[in-house]
Amino acid sequence: MKIVMVGIDLGKNLCSMAGLDESGAIVLRRRMKRESVLPFTAQLQQCMVAMEACCGAHHLGRQIATQGHAVRLMSAEYVRPYVKAQKNDERDAEAIAEAATRPTMRFVEIKSEAQLEVQSLHRVRGRLVAERTALINQLRALLLERGITAPQGRRKVERLLPEILADEGNGLGPRLRSSFSPRLLSILGNVTPASAFHYNTAWALGSARASADI
Repeated sequence: MKIVMVGIDLGKNLCSMAGLDESGAIVLRRRMKRESVLPFTAQLQQCMVAMEACCGAHHLGRQIATQGHAVRLMSAEYVRPYVKAQKNDERDAEAIAEAATRPTMRFVEIKSEAQLEVQSLHRVRGRLVAERTALINQLRALLLERGITAPQGRRKVERLLPEILADEGNGLGPRLRSSFSPRLLSILGNVTPASAFHYNTAWALGSARASADI
């Protein structure tokens, strides 16, 4: 029994494996903890190991490649058509192994550690930009409930906010004034993990104090 293809369905804690021989028949089915994958693949003869390009696949793929195996990563949407019957981890592993044998399959290049670092920064920044946009929209809605119309756009809100805070007769209560502190301006302009964390914490504490006072 010679295994030429191993499909691995990665999970946060458990992983499922399916091994194919030269004829494409399934000759191996295993389910193991994630930390047991590398010791198990180290015992296999050199073969092709396929996985979906999901969280942790690039890191594991680099480690498996050092064992002498050929690693292939695929997009999950390309694997989905090969899942038979009801979806489960074992059938996903079979589908991954079968999909990797297709001559027209498009594979994902394994990213290096440096590439993953850059990708992570882009993803974190993208999330923070989305949270900043949601924060600005919530700010405009809260102002509108008090009859204050704020224009659309981050820069316009940045310029208008000091004027709103300086106007004592616009009906803005002291609780909201303390929430709309000048620190909000720096957070709206500078999207960093630290600034978002500090403002979200301050906003949550302010909301908690307001709820306790009601």
